[in-house]
Amino acid sequence: MKKILFLLILIFLTIATTNKSFAIYDPLSVKNNKFGIHILFPEELSEAATLVNSSGGDWGYVTIPIQASDRDLEKWQTFMNNSKKNHLIPIIRIATNGDYFEKAFWSKPTNYDILDFANFLNSLNWPIRNRYVIVYNEVNRADEWGGTPSASEYAEILNYAADVFKQKNEDFFIISAGFDNASINIPGQSVEQFTYIRQMENSLPGIFSKIDGISAHAYPNPAFSSPPSSSRTGIYSFYYQKQLIESYANKNMPVFITETGWTSRQVSQEQQSIYYKEAFENFWNDKTVLAVTPFIFTANQGSFMQFSFIKNGEKTKIYNTYKSILKVRGQPVLSKDILNISDLQFIYKTKEFNNKNDFNSVFNNVSKSSKTFFKWLLKV
Repeated sequence: MKKILFLLILIFLTIATTNKSFAIYDPLSVKNNKFGIHILFPEELSEAATLVNSSGGDWGYVTIPIQASDRDLEKWQTFMNNSKKNHLIPIIRIATNGDYFEKAFWSKPTNYDILDFANFLNSLNWPIRNRYVIVYNEVNRADEWGGTPSASEYAEILNYAADVFKQKNEDFFIISAGFDNASINIPGQSVEQFTYIRQMENSLPGIFSKIDGISAHAYPNPAFSSPPSSSRTGIYSFYYQKQLIESYANKNMPVFITETGWTSRQVSQEQQSIYYKEAFENFWNDKTVLAVTPFIFTANQGSFMQFSFIKNGEKTKIYNTYKSILKVRGQPVLSKDILNISDLQFIYKTKEFNNKNDFNSVFNNVSKSSKTFFKWLLKV
């Protein structure tokens, strides 16, 4: 019986997916809680929600990378389920393979990598309709692009990603990589971000019209220690990046500030707290800035510790300040997926059920929408 039921469900899901005609909605058209945080591991999710949905906030953001070697369906569907449970909007940054803390360089992606990611991420149920995907990271640096930066290569990859992801599902919201806003032009090593943007457009005219949003790494440079200002290399660098890209794309571009933060090596926790308040009040208050996810939520080793909101299990002063800033209740358009795939997996792995008691013992552990569907299917 269970195999027949499983087959019926797959047929149902196939029909539902085929008929699905959603597309991304304008995230500027709904109430938005732009506060977020950058995490590295799904296990940090619920604690992150406590931070970004504090002080009146709801449906804040988390940015998280996923490596090509980490496409585990159960792991990432659980992440999506927990994002929905905790009212968090995920921003997924795809990555090749490397080590977050110690790496010579990240391998250069191929079209096959893009296709694999599109298939995998499309197999997940997301918490909201817009599926935010950032196509790689700081690609204007040699160590983030296989050893040598290439604007023309990245433009081609970004173009392919926009096509493939949208073919899989029009709900994918494609975001260009955040650039290193401190990089200067050093042949074979790094390219200044505005030069890199121009090189992308020159190599593939119209590339920026293919994307839906911009990722910005608005660090307070130089040296991660400058006070908030309108500098082209500081926390306001996103504005100049947005202006240049919009001049090519000929459309409004929502901005996701997916990395930012001051170094504790040079700026005290007290001063950082003042800077964060000033940044949100005077520089990141632009409505087109959809999300600000400072780097990083927690780190207990390496160079990342200088930016960490939690160190060795202790919440820092900037954590408490960030938590206390007044926020708004976001109202994103939720996903309309009918059946949760993780529920389907759970049911298929469970024992046969031949009576109402068996049915109840299984279905008490699945989502409300799945209960409704299975009750209809089994006429229980």
